[in-house]
Amino acid sequence: MTDYQTYLDEGIACINCGDFSKAAEKISTSIELKNDWEISYFYRAVAYHAMEKYDDAMLDYTKAIQINEKMTDAYYNRAKITLSRKDINNPDIKQAVKDLEKALEQDENFLDALFAMAAAHKKLGNYKTALHYLDKLIALEPDAVNAKAFKKLLLQKYL
Repeated sequence: MTDYQTYLDEGIACINCGDFSKAAEKISTSIELKNDWEISYFYRAVAYHAMEKYDDAMLDYTKAIQINEKMTDAYYNRAKITLSRKDINNPDIKQAVKDLEKALEQDENFLDALFAMAAAHKKLGNYKTALHYLDKLIALEPDAVNAKAFKKLLLQKYL
Protein backbone atom coordinates (compact mmCIF):
# COMPACT_ATOMS: atom_id res chain seq x y z
CA MET A 1 0.00 0.00 0.00
CA THR A 2 1.39 3.36 -1.02
CA ASP A 3 1.37 6.10 1.58
CA TYR A 4 1.01 9.87 1.43
CA GLN A 5 4.80 10.41 1.48
CA THR A 6 5.28 8.25 -1.64
CA TYR A 7 2.62 10.19 -3.55
CA LEU A 8 4.18 13.48 -2.47
CA ASP A 9 7.66 12.33 -3.51
CA GLU A 10 6.31 11.20 -6.89
CA GLY A 11 4.55 14.56 -7.27
CA ILE A 12 7.74 16.48 -6.49
CA ALA A 13 9.59 14.32 -9.03
CA CYS A 14 6.92 15.26 -11.60
CA ILE A 15 7.40 18.96 -10.77
CA ASN A 16 11.14 18.55 -11.31
CA CYS A 17 10.44 16.94 -14.69
CA GLY A 18 8.00 19.69 -15.68
CA ASP A 19 4.88 17.49 -15.64
CA PHE A 20 2.85 19.81 -13.43
CA SER A 21 -0.55 18.27 -14.16
CA LYS A 22 0.61 14.80 -13.11
CA ALA A 23 2.33 16.38 -10.10
CA ALA A 24 -0.92 17.99 -8.97
CA GLU A 25 -2.71 14.63 -9.33
CA LYS A 26 -0.11 12.73 -7.30
CA ILE A 27 0.02 15.38 -4.58
CA SER A 28 -3.78 15.54 -4.42
CA THR A 29 -3.74 11.81 -3.64
CA SER A 30 -1.18 12.49 -0.91
CA ILE A 31 -3.50 15.14 0.54
CA GLU A 32 -6.46 12.73 0.44
CA LEU A 33 -4.40 10.34 2.59
CA LYS A 34 -3.03 13.04 4.95
CA ASN A 35 -4.69 16.44 4.80
CA ASP A 36 -2.87 18.19 7.63
CA TRP A 37 0.64 18.39 6.18
CA GLU A 38 1.67 21.81 4.87
CA ILE A 39 4.38 20.42 2.58
CA SER A 40 1.81 18.68 0.36
CA TYR A 41 -0.27 21.84 -0.02
CA PHE A 42 2.86 23.87 -0.74
CA TYR A 43 4.05 21.59 -3.54
CA ARG A 44 0.60 21.26 -5.07
CA ALA A 45 0.50 25.07 -5.08
CA VAL A 46 3.86 25.08 -6.87
CA ALA A 47 2.39 22.80 -9.55
CA TYR A 48 -0.75 24.95 -9.89
CA HIS A 49 1.41 28.08 -10.00
CA ALA A 50 3.44 26.63 -12.86
CA MET A 51 0.20 25.79 -14.72
CA GLU A 52 -1.00 29.39 -14.17
CA LYS A 53 -3.91 28.13 -12.06
CA TYR A 54 -3.34 31.09 -9.78
CA ASP A 55 -6.53 30.88 -7.71
CA ASP A 56 -5.87 27.22 -6.89
CA ALA A 57 -2.23 28.01 -6.08
CA MET A 58 -3.27 30.87 -3.79
CA LEU A 59 -5.68 28.57 -1.93
CA ASP A 60 -3.01 25.92 -1.41
CA TYR A 61 -0.31 28.41 -0.34
CA THR A 62 -2.85 29.80 2.13
CA LYS A 63 -3.68 26.32 3.42
CA ALA A 64 0.04 25.57 3.89
CA ILE A 65 0.40 28.81 5.89
CA GLN A 66 -2.68 27.98 7.99
CA ILE A 67 -1.12 24.66 8.94
CA ASN A 68 2.36 26.11 9.51
CA GLU A 69 2.70 29.88 9.78
CA LYS A 70 6.46 29.60 9.28
CA MET A 71 6.15 28.61 5.60
CA THR A 72 8.43 31.38 4.35
CA ASP A 73 8.32 30.29 0.71
CA ALA A 74 4.53 30.04 0.75
CA TYR A 75 4.27 33.70 1.82
CA TYR A 76 6.79 34.68 -0.85
CA ASN A 77 5.12 32.68 -3.62
CA ARG A 78 1.69 34.00 -2.71
CA ALA A 79 3.04 37.54 -2.91
CA LYS A 80 4.72 36.79 -6.24
CA ILE A 81 1.41 35.67 -7.72
CA THR A 82 -0.30 38.84 -6.50
CA LEU A 83 2.48 41.06 -7.88
CA SER A 84 2.60 39.36 -11.28
CA ARG A 85 -1.05 38.68 -12.08
CA LYS A 86 -2.28 40.33 -15.22
CA ASP A 87 -5.63 38.51 -15.31
CA ILE A 88 -7.22 40.59 -12.53
CA ASN A 89 -7.63 44.32 -12.14
CA ASN A 90 -6.16 45.96 -9.06
CA PRO A 91 -4.39 43.06 -7.38
CA ASP A 92 -4.04 43.52 -3.62
CA ILE A 93 -0.48 44.87 -3.48
CA LYS A 94 -0.84 45.71 0.22
CA GLN A 95 -1.59 42.04 0.94
CA ALA A 96 1.50 41.10 -1.06
CA VAL A 97 3.53 43.48 1.12
CA LYS A 98 2.11 41.77 4.25
CA ASP A 99 3.09 38.37 2.86
CA LEU A 100 6.59 39.60 2.05
CA GLU A 101 6.91 41.10 5.54
CA LYS A 102 6.06 37.67 6.99
CA ALA A 103 8.65 36.00 4.75
CA LEU A 104 11.28 38.58 5.73
CA GLU A 105 10.41 38.22 9.44
CA GLN A 106 11.49 34.62 9.16
CA ASP A 107 14.48 35.24 6.87
CA GLU A 108 15.65 38.85 6.76
CA ASN A 109 18.26 37.94 4.14
CA PHE A 110 15.76 36.41 1.67
CA LEU A 111 17.08 38.19 -1.43
CA ASP A 112 14.14 37.44 -3.72
CA ALA A 113 11.71 38.68 -1.07
CA LEU A 114 13.71 41.90 -0.68
CA PHE A 115 13.53 42.47 -4.44
CA ALA A 116 9.81 41.66 -4.53
CA MET A 117 9.25 44.05 -1.61
CA ALA A 118 10.97 46.82 -3.57
CA ALA A 119 8.77 46.05 -6.59
CA ALA A 120 5.63 46.08 -4.44
CA HIS A 121 6.51 49.43 -2.90
CA LYS A 122 7.26 50.88 -6.33
CA LYS A 123 3.77 49.80 -7.45
CA LEU A 124 2.36 51.55 -4.38
CA GLY A 125 4.33 54.71 -5.16
CA ASN A 126 6.53 54.31 -2.07
CA TYR A 127 9.77 54.94 -3.95
CA LYS A 128 11.99 55.66 -0.93
CA THR A 129 10.79 52.49 0.78
CA ALA A 130 11.49 50.55 -2.42
CA LEU A 131 14.99 52.05 -2.43
CA HIS A 132 15.49 50.97 1.19
CA TYR A 133 14.80 47.33 0.29
CA LEU A 134 17.08 47.49 -2.75
CA ASP A 135 19.88 48.98 -0.65
CA LYS A 136 19.47 46.16 1.87
CA LEU A 137 19.58 43.58 -0.94
CA ILE A 138 22.67 45.16 -2.54
CA ALA A 139 24.42 45.25 0.86
CA LEU A 140 23.86 41.48 1.14
CA GLU A 141 24.62 40.74 -2.52
CA PRO A 142 26.89 43.42 -4.02
CA ASP A 143 26.74 41.77 -7.48
CA ALA A 144 22.92 41.87 -7.68
CA VAL A 145 22.68 43.29 -11.21
CA ASN A 146 18.87 43.47 -11.35
CA ALA A 147 18.68 45.24 -7.99
CA LYS A 148 21.28 47.79 -9.12
CA ALA A 149 19.40 48.41 -12.37
CA PHE A 150 16.11 48.78 -10.47
CA LYS A 151 17.74 51.21 -8.05
CA LYS A 152 19.10 53.27 -10.93
CA LEU A 153 15.62 53.39 -12.53
CA LEU A 154 14.05 54.56 -9.27
CA LEU A 155 16.66 57.25 -8.74
CA GLN A 156 16.48 58.54 -12.31
CA LYS A 157 12.75 58.34 -12.92
CA TYR A 158 11.02 58.65 -9.56
CA LEU A 159 13.31 60.36 -7.02
